[in-house]
Amino acid sequence: MEEQVGQLWHRFITRAAATSYPLAAVELTEISKAVGVLFRALGGDGGLRVEATTAAAHGARRTWLQRVAGTNQQVELCWRDAEILRLPARIDWFPKKALNRDLYLWLAALAAGEIDHSLAWFELNQELTVKTLLCFPGLKPRYQRLVEALLELRPDYNRLPVDEAAAERAIQQALREPGSIAELPAAKRPAQPVPLWLHPSPPINTSNLVTVTEKEASAKKSSKQSETVDDKRRRRGERTKMPDGDKGLLAFRLESMFTRADYTKVDRCTDDEEDIEAAKNALDDMDVVSVARDNKPAKTSLRFDLDLPAPAYDDTPLGEGILLPEWDYKLQQSRPNYCCLQPMLATTAQAMELPANLKRTAHKLRRQFEALIPKRIWHKGQQDGSEIDLDAYLLHITERHSGRMSTETGLYRDFRGGGRDLACLLLADLSLSTDAWVNNKARVIEIIRDSLFLFAESLVATGDQLAMYGFSSRNRSHVRFHTIKTFAEKYDATVRGRIQAIKPGFYTRMGAAIRHATTLLSQQKVSQPLLLLLTDGKPNDLDQYEGRYGVEDTRMALHEARKLGLQPFCVTIDEKASDYLPHIFGTKSYVVIRNPSELPRELPLLYARLTQ
Repeated sequence: MEEQVGQLWHRFITRAAATSYPLAAVELTEISKAVGVLFRALGGDGGLRVEATTAAAHGARRTWLQRVAGTNQQVELCWRDAEILRLPARIDWFPKKALNRDLYLWLAALAAGEIDHSLAWFELNQELTVKTLLCFPGLKPRYQRLVEALLELRPDYNRLPVDEAAAERAIQQALREPGSIAELPAAKRPAQPVPLWLHPSPPINTSNLVTVTEKEASAKKSSKQSETVDDKRRRRGERTKMPDGDKGLLAFRLESMFTRADYTKVDRCTDDEEDIEAAKNALDDMDVVSVARDNKPAKTSLRFDLDLPAPAYDDTPLGEGILLPEWDYKLQQSRPNYCCLQPMLATTAQAMELPANLKRTAHKLRRQFEALIPKRIWHKGQQDGSEIDLDAYLLHITERHSGRMSTETGLYRDFRGGGRDLACLLLADLSLSTDAWVNNKARVIEIIRDSLFLFAESLVATGDQLAMYGFSSRNRSHVRFHTIKTFAEKYDATVRGRIQAIKPGFYTRMGAAIRHATTLLSQQKVSQPLLLLLTDGKPNDLDQYEGRYGVEDTRMALHEARKLGLQPFCVTIDEKASDYLPHIFGTKSYVVIRNPSELPRELPLLYARLTQ
């Protein structure tokens, strides 16, 4: 009974204290694409992602109802950094849905301006507002509607203490006439949040910020888990030690405990530590780390480097490595000889036939690709050929008798076919993420392997020039570039053995691999050189190649390839690729395969459409 009364009271007081309008709410997921387009169209950095922001305490005065209910302590405001434009996951400030939608668009326009970090929050937002309205006067009616609606929700400064009233009066005046107030009066309490402005102090905590990728999160899910909660809101996290568990009641005799010298044969790798510090200590105690695959969920995840396999067991290096530049977007300049790319050749590859499960599909694709070969036709009016062109000869005689004889008339015809002047270099991502399972039957690396088999089988039918390589990386000094098939080699049992031998590597330093692939492809003197990138994720590596840095380096590498006349195109199975690939490749130079298991069949057909 007490619990039911408490729940009723909680619902009642929470609704009474609420100042939002849930029925008119607009979610970021509904409008993120429009926001991203507007942000970039108004001059915003094209490399920034649009994501939900983090709620932070505002510290402003609350009503007594809000204090009783314990609500309205945090607020989500817009801000941006070098990599992300952060917007509220949900806006329900206003009673009309159109106003909440307008607020999203206004914040995107405001954040697109150049931010002067030397200015205080109050002065900065006024300056951004003035510049935005001056550069884009079409936004002025929307801004006026938002200001009028917001002023109705702002507190009455006549009922506030003197210092807070002065600050609130200044904010309202700055909203009505941006740039009219030079300084925000000091007050004991922070002013009420201003949703039309950027965040006064973005909640950044670099020391304890916890970032969990989707793949890491899925790896931590229990195999028995049957429900998934999809929460789009971002939250801050900090690292903390697990409870040591030494404060409970001992329910056994101490004599039965093992001492440190006792030995028991157990599988230590499956005895996970819940305390991350204990897991680190266990790792430090190991002289040799044995790595094996286990489908059980891990309680603790540690990230550390392992030495590469000994040369006797690793792929064979080809040469001493190739030095390549890398683009630093922060410095806006290229770093010469910054990366070392090492060409590799599979040591364990053995010649083999096409796998039996792919033969039927390969035969069907070959027949389809044979239709792409240009048919042989008669070419008339040639200077030489296998037969005399009677039409050209009769025209020549007629003109001669009429005194209008033309020079260098082709009097022959020849029966020949048109050539396909094409060269394709397929570059496959072989990073560690390809070791993930796409379904209950196959891993990503196996899908890629089948795709390479069928792609090569299809191009044999057309006679197009083909080269295939794979890449992964460990850092900038070790970018592995695996040779599968060069342009000079024929597709045969040896090449099929190399395809069978591909395996997941390390990370994805995409820029260096693309630059070397560009060099190889540009050496082929053809009219249509196609650089085809096959990947399952975005660029990343150990040394600062995460996030914006890797994206911008890859983008610059592709720009360099286009300057040489190459046609880059990306095929990915990453469902979130639309968040970053348009900036890297362009809106029409990539495709997302929603069902990864269809990649082997779709890849050759995609190539056929690209080269028609």
